[in-house]
Amino acid sequence: MHIDLHEIDTYAKRWIKEAGQRIRDSFPKTLNVTTKSNPNDLVTNIDQETEQFFINKINETFPDHQILGEEGYGDTISKLSGVVWIIDPIDGTMNFVHQQRNFAISIGIYVNGEGRIGLIYDVVHDELYHVIKGNGVFLNDEQIPDLEERSVSESIIALNATWVTENRRLPPQLLAPLVKAARGTRSYGSAALEMVYVATGRIDAYITPRLAPWDFAAGIIMIEELGGVATNLRGQQLDLLKENSVFVSKPGLHADIMQNFLGNGKW
Repeated sequence: MHIDLHEIDTYAKRWIKEAGQRIRDSFPKTLNVTTKSNPNDLVTNIDQETEQFFINKINETFPDHQILGEEGYGDTISKLSGVVWIIDPIDGTMNFVHQQRNFAISIGIYVNGEGRIGLIYDVVHDELYHVIKGNGVFLNDEQIPDLEERSVSESIIALNATWVTENRRLPPQLLAPLVKAARGTRSYGSAALEMVYVATGRIDAYITPRLAPWDFAAGIIMIEELGGVATNLRGQQLDLLKENSVFVSKPGLHADIMQNFLGNGKW
């Protein structure tokens, strides 16, 4: 089966921009906000409508493609065969609700399990980060340079403060020494944006014990294209069909943190 990545990419860019405009148009209107798994896990009618918008477009244009979406309107997928779109209609919903900024639309397109196209759209700033594997990563029309090595002491690391306090997923003392050793830490509330901030060098690494595939599917294609490293917190390959811990960073820095702060995953 012949797959024209440039055709798919052209449609995906058109749709993500159109979806972004629809979201911007929604700002003056009242949001219907409900909770999902807990009071901090929000979903809005805009999340749901945006995912349905993509599903309708993809099904009309590429009926043989599969869709894995955060809000559950896509397909039930047990393996990444053929072309699979992995979509987060609004990554950073809490920011969207509270701030109307610091959120993004994220789309990773995989062919037989290999990441081939990634798009992350910072809707408010009209910044589209995009990659076709092997062709470089771009911010709008400007190519992003490859990532350079960085030491821990010179690094800004994206890390939510939750993970250095009592929590159910990580021993809080595991990451505390890294926080002290790094130049600084940040938390933006959108995994997709934190990924592109690593890709652009605005931050040097991003660490979280829990992400769903739609949170990272696009970002890891960009980071790896630029020479960065994307694994889970034990240094293993990420699984696109289930939740993972995620650790993405510049080259060199990843190995340093794995060895000296994460005990090569032996914790």
